[in-house]
Amino acid sequence: MSNATPRWDLEITAKSPVVHRGEMSGTTALLRRMKIVQPDGTFELVPVVSGNSLRGVLRRIGEELLRDVLEYEGQLPLHVAHLLRNGGALAKSSAEPLTGRRLHEFRELVPHVSVFGGAVGSAPISGCLRVGHVLPLVAEAAPALRYEYEHELPSVFDVLSQESYSHADDPGPGLDTTLPPSSGSPLMRFEIEAFAPGTKFESWVLLDRGSELDHAFAADVLTEFTRRGWLGGRTATGHGQVSTYISPDPAADVTVDWRAVLAERRDDAMAALLGLP
Repeated sequence: MSNATPRWDLEITAKSPVVHRGEMSGTTALLRRMKIVQPDGTFELVPVVSGNSLRGVLRRIGEELLRDVLEYEGQLPLHVAHLLRNGGALAKSSAEPLTGRRLHEFRELVPHVSVFGGAVGSAPISGCLRVGHVLPLVAEAAPALRYEYEHELPSVFDVLSQESYSHADDPGPGLDTTLPPSSGSPLMRFEIEAFAPGTKFESWVLLDRGSELDHAFAADVLTEFTRRGWLGGRTATGHGQVSTYISPDPAADVTVDWRAVLAERRDDAMAALLGLP
């Protein structure tokens, strides 16, 4: 299959608070920050969502799509499931690493690993997907933004919020406790810095010389991201909901049906996954 190098631009809008934890300041979890040099030579520490975080979201979506096609639920050993879901981990192994023709054949059987890469045994497999940081459209981030915007950008201070939470000192009825009687006051109060709903971001994704099968798989992952993708943490409590517009349309110029191809190769793909060290 021929190589392809498509690039997609992502326009993202927060529909709920977006958190991406960096340092702690007392009991406040701050957003991750990146130093950006300003036109006058000064610098600003601008909150961002890292490209690694976005890549992790895409990887998890890709694993779910792959699982639906290969139907391997409950059939993979833990280290293989970890590879597909989280990228795996390097470990000492006497097994021969995947290289050359064997690696090429593995990539054709498991496009998820070809696209996202991962650690297999004692050697990593490089993925062909490149992902940019998710930068807020704020004045302080302007020197790092890929495009110039006609409208005036807000200050980063205008798009940040702090969410307050507390754990109640209440063990509940019928539960034994060695703590003194509760006074009814919170046991602990903490805050989380977040991007406010409505904050706009930009990012990009590039497939560096991937096969047509890689292209089709990555395009499907991005399309699914526009449907149910998220950013940052605390998603179980409603954070990280976003709407995303991707240009050009990921489905454009896709020449193969990766699902049909993998369904035909299902036994070979499963043998390749189960044979990983």
